[in-house]
Amino acid sequence: MNITRHRARKRFGQNFLIDQIIIDRIVHAVHPTADELLVEIGPGRGALTAELLQQAKALIVIELDRDLAAALQQRYADKHSLQIIQADALKVDLSALATCRFRLVGNLPYNISSPLLFHFAAHREAWTDAHLMLQKEVAERLAANPGDSCFSRLSVMMSMYATTEVLFDVPPQAFVPQPKVLSSIVRLQPRQPEITAFDEQQAFARFVQRCFAQRRKTLANNLRGMLERAQINAAGIDPGWRPQQLGLQDYLQLFALYQQQQPI
Repeated sequence: MNITRHRARKRFGQNFLIDQIIIDRIVHAVHPTADELLVEIGPGRGALTAELLQQAKALIVIELDRDLAAALQQRYADKHSLQIIQADALKVDLSALATCRFRLVGNLPYNISSPLLFHFAAHREAWTDAHLMLQKEVAERLAANPGDSCFSRLSVMMSMYATTEVLFDVPPQAFVPQPKVLSSIVRLQPRQPEITAFDEQQAFARFVQRCFAQRRKTLANNLRGMLERAQINAAGIDPGWRPQQLGLQDYLQLFALYQQQQPI
């Protein structure tokens, strides 16, 4: 199979990067060194793969499309520094992927980018940083600050696990087929969350979801039946604020108050 003739499959959310200038900018941003292990999510036709292989010590790629995985295997049959895994990245145990920490790179399918981000967050001990292609709107939400119009539940939850920096935008013309939206390259760096127990993290996620249930309503309205206005006010938080006005620490503080009143 000629990998360059592989047609994008809509069910996999495939958009293949073809702009060499953008490819070079991504590689420059990643700046891999000869002693590093990289893991690429969704290599597609291998536009980034070829460049990363030249600079990194070793590269693992995870590709869902069986035909693309086979074509990459054929193309790089003599590259012992490359390991190809044909699998759904959401089902791959990243923590068991290697004996050392690695760096993540990927052009994420836009239809499952949020689940993938939380999958990466769950395995944040395994990687040192991530350079990801995302829909611009999602990138802006990841990097948003409290008070920004795009600040959302995703902003709060991902800020607990990683810091986000938007590096540059990528136009639709850089892909085949062209997506209908702008894309952005972001850099994530993992951090240890203040909530360490998994069941409490899940409870916190449900709490934040409740806070953002209706963005235009006040915090007091969204938390009715969970926290009283007086409790919110005593925490130094205005119960009349909208959910997008609070930062991670505010939500952690409110969650701690909520947990204190739960039966043991």
